[in-house]
Amino acid sequence: MTTAERTGTLTGQMIIAGEYVTGTGRAIQAVNPATDKLLTPAYGHGDAADVERATAAAWQAFGPYRNTTSADRAHFLDTIADNVDAARDELVERATAETGLPAARITGEVGRTSGQLRLFASVLREGSWHGARIDPALPDRTPLPRPDIRQRRIPLGPVAVFGASNFPLAFSVAGGDTASALAAGCPVVVKAHDAHPGTSELVGKAITAAIVASGMPAGTFSLLYGAGSELGVALVTDPNIKAVGFTGSRSGGTALVRAAAARPEPIPVYAEMSSINPVYPLAGALRADAAGLGRAFVGSLTMGSGQFCTNPGLVIAVDGPDLDTFIESASQAVSGSTPTPMLTPNIARSYTGGVDEFEKAATVVARGERPEGPNACRAALFATDADTFLASTELQQEIFGASSLIVKCRDQQQVREVTAKLEGQLTATVHAADTDHDDAAELVGDLELKAGRILFNGWPTGVEVGHAMVHGGPYPSTSDSRTTSVGSLAIERFLRPVAYQDVPDALRPAAIADGNPEHIWRRIDGELTRD
Repeated sequence: MTTAERTGTLTGQMIIAGEYVTGTGRAIQAVNPATDKLLTPAYGHGDAADVERATAAAWQAFGPYRNTTSADRAHFLDTIADNVDAARDELVERATAETGLPAARITGEVGRTSGQLRLFASVLREGSWHGARIDPALPDRTPLPRPDIRQRRIPLGPVAVFGASNFPLAFSVAGGDTASALAAGCPVVVKAHDAHPGTSELVGKAITAAIVASGMPAGTFSLLYGAGSELGVALVTDPNIKAVGFTGSRSGGTALVRAAAARPEPIPVYAEMSSINPVYPLAGALRADAAGLGRAFVGSLTMGSGQFCTNPGLVIAVDGPDLDTFIESASQAVSGSTPTPMLTPNIARSYTGGVDEFEKAATVVARGERPEGPNACRAALFATDADTFLASTELQQEIFGASSLIVKCRDQQQVREVTAKLEGQLTATVHAADTDHDDAAELVGDLELKAGRILFNGWPTGVEVGHAMVHGGPYPSTSDSRTTSVGSLAIERFLRPVAYQDVPDALRPAAIADGNPEHIWRRIDGELTRD
């Protein structure tokens, strides 16, 4: 047996404030979706007592952890990143077995995960995350003097993070939600995804080892296993939890939003949920290379069996010969696409059911090759006219997998009418030649109201982790369109501003103290300065 198919260094246990705990609930095992074989060890689900223990430890850790220096937390994040990188071989082997994803994809995801952690370490060292503002006192101002008012941002408190199915590393135990929350000064309690429990434990160990090495409070991190409808809701409604990060289905995300809103003390839920990511090939772009665009579109569509939140699930364009060429090229590419395993048997079944429903409402343009192994994604391409699309709610539903719908419009005005009817999206993609700029300018204005990221002459799959990225958008793509779950701005989800009026300098936090002991950029009397 390979390392990924034996217990090896895996315990099958949860990690609660540094201690390994065996769950007493229903035992689950990961399934290799490429073979349908169960992987050991089994993991027992936790219960309400485990949630209470983890959240109590997180709350106890919150005070000392939030008062650590930016430099200490940055070192902590760097140590987690180092530990994740050091476990790369073991992570790749286990994660490929649990997800059916190729080793190259998982290797890249290990790098993205450690890179995100190091990005937030750099954010901490740079210091602008404090949001420091100072309005010095004006005692001689008339008719009333102005008091000394200073502002900084502080962490919200312990955060519950839900691991995603489609990114076992980058959106999971040490993913962007965890990295940004820890950077903000918030302890984290993670509910691992049942699809990759072994991968989750390996990463949980990397974080726990970093806590010990960095001298952080044990309750800074816990890892739980359990059903979202039970343990997940218990976690979100626990009074010690002050915010939630979630990546998953619309039904799961909205259930958590409702649970959090119904608390005696409602808390924010930052849920990334559903998006079909429209693509707009404009007339000039189609005229220049319709066939090439069709092939490239399918390359993006079928990448990773289409299991990306930014998968291009909708194409909107003016009907005509050039669009016909695009469709023919895309059809050939889909027909020749080889089915690859989906992440779990449940996801594969859901995909097949969604495609079956679409076949009743739209024209089937092409299907991929018939699968030979279990849980494979057979790509699907559909087409319809704009009038039919506008009259249908079913055709706007996301099918999680390599399926997309082409909407044929009479003219550019109808393209805008279709756009106006779309739900909120993570991305919108425009393919435009120089001759398309007038139409593109109007379209960009429309898309700003619909999507968190607008991109030109590329494909939405692949989200760069940096300072300017927005991975969010209006509902239902996310539950809060004002935020992002990717990039350095994500730290702001877990912070809130506090103003300090006439506080003696000896009692002021360093970020807003006289003399700027943190050596950070601050806005003093409206002017951004480092003095």
